[in-house]
Amino acid sequence: MRKRPAAAAALLAGLVCLAGCAQSVDPIERLGKKAAEKVRTYGPTEDPYRRWGLSAPLAPAPKPPGRRPSARSAGPGLPPVVDRVPTRDRVVFLTFEDGAEKDPGFVDMVRELRLPVTMFLTDSVVGPGYAHFGRLRAVGATVQNHTLDHPYLPGLPYAGQRAEICGQQEKLKQRFGIRPRLFRPPYGDYNTDTLRAAADCGVAAVVLWRDADRLRPGDVLHCPEGRGGASLTRTTAKILNRVQDQGFTVARLEDYL
Repeated sequence: MRKRPAAAAALLAGLVCLAGCAQSVDPIERLGKKAAEKVRTYGPTEDPYRRWGLSAPLAPAPKPPGRRPSARSAGPGLPPVVDRVPTRDRVVFLTFEDGAEKDPGFVDMVRELRLPVTMFLTDSVVGPGYAHFGRLRAVGATVQNHTLDHPYLPGLPYAGQRAEICGQQEKLKQRFGIRPRLFRPPYGDYNTDTLRAAADCGVAAVVLWRDADRLRPGDVLHCPEGRGGASLTRTTAKILNRVQDQGFTVARLEDYL
């Protein structure tokens, strides 16, 4: 009879110990190994910028100007040709072209970094991949004109250049419901007929790019798509590190041009 109270006390102590031990287990460990790895790798506590190769978050872009800065036209009735937007804001602009790169990881990068990018698309290069660029638009990218077939425009007569530019305007209108305001000539080459055709197709500006090592406010950057075997995300991260190192951030080109 004397052993019963002692046994009961031992049983009670054991239950308390079990309860305490259960609560001391790491909550992530209770999910199992695979689930724990997923939470630790992709959980909300991880900084997205580190996942994409940046050492710090991108600084937010300043509030867009109330009105777009005026760029000097190339002549009476012709659109301006720009590789740099006149602004004092310490911003640069990321532009991509053609549409051959369809890396789904780039969509994730644009979404997670809230990255404002401008895509100049060529119809014959994009091919059946327009759905990919629809996903990019859904996460904030913008789409602009880079001709139907990527020809060397100065080698074509005015009518041929107009067909290339206006034709892509119509294609993008059908695909996305927008008629682009900006146009980039293939290879960055153009002549007066190119500018006339662009104006006749409703283009507001012809956009080139700058390759200088030292950035200036308003520079338009050309981001090569997977050059040298590197993925587009890795190439973009390298450019973003350069932008940050020189004290700039990225803004949306269409807010300034």
